[in-house]
Amino acid sequence: MNIQKVIVLILSYNGKQLLEDSISSYLLNDFPNFEVVAIDNGSNDGTKEWVEKNYPDVFVLRTEKNLGYSGGFNLGLEYAFNTKNADYVLITNNDVKADSKVITELVKVAETDPMIGFVTGKVYYYDRPDILQTVGKFEDPIRWNGEHIGNKEVDGGQYDQIAERVFADDIFMLVSRKLYEETGGYDTTFRFQAEEFDWQARAKKLGYKIYYTPYAKIWHKESMTIGKWSPFKAFYDARNPMLVILKHKSPDYFRRYFWYHFRKSIFKGSLLSFKQLKPGIAFALWRGFLSGLMWGFKNKKFSLRHFI
Repeated sequence: MNIQKVIVLILSYNGKQLLEDSISSYLLNDFPNFEVVAIDNGSNDGTKEWVEKNYPDVFVLRTEKNLGYSGGFNLGLEYAFNTKNADYVLITNNDVKADSKVITELVKVAETDPMIGFVTGKVYYYDRPDILQTVGKFEDPIRWNGEHIGNKEVDGGQYDQIAERVFADDIFMLVSRKLYEETGGYDTTFRFQAEEFDWQARAKKLGYKIYYTPYAKIWHKESMTIGKWSPFKAFYDARNPMLVILKHKSPDYFRRYFWYHFRKSIFKGSLLSFKQLKPGIAFALWRGFLSGLMWGFKNKKFSLRHFI
């Protein structure tokens, strides 16, 4: 019997302190044919040397500069599929701890249908190990990336069915070779935030499906690498949703979202930031918002219908 080959990609930027949990837990997986690859995304904290010293069986891909989330993972995807000839790649954050059956359970679902391009599972909060962060997303008429299913609920088995999802976060996400060869990975325009939703939207247009399995589980420390709220995160939170909508939604949808986004995220977010004496976040929100608009004009995505 031919056993599929899986490469686990863990991306890290100055997150050496987070890697022990993630690498160690993935190395304990029971799947018979996998490798763990760490991507050192231009770190200056000695990540590469630390991994090589403590985990000699883990290969480290190092970039000279930070390529962003999408660029760093694209480098890993190219290496995994083209150099290592993987059948599947498991993309995962560095701030997680994985169950020992994660790879086995994800692959088990992916193997049932060649048009299943992405598979994810249960994500719990690391500091509240019985509380769900997400089990995928459902469609929402306003929120461009859908709404989390199960967020902050106690896991009582209410999501214990394998099911198709509209979207899924890439906190951990299995990707098939077939899908990668047709879509080419992340769009590096996004750099950080919303990149998985753009990729999934492109894949769905080609007929691919996103699946969830309750039997694959991880515990997530949530935004420990970039901070819960920073100017960097605020910029991309303001910018990238507009890019996704302009690429994949109708002018009518953009118009509804634009005014909602402006009122709730930009205007109210700026007021709150100034109130909390964090003007850098307010300025980042406005810069991101204007950058999203400029991208739309530059790429000729706008018409009068987008605003009226």
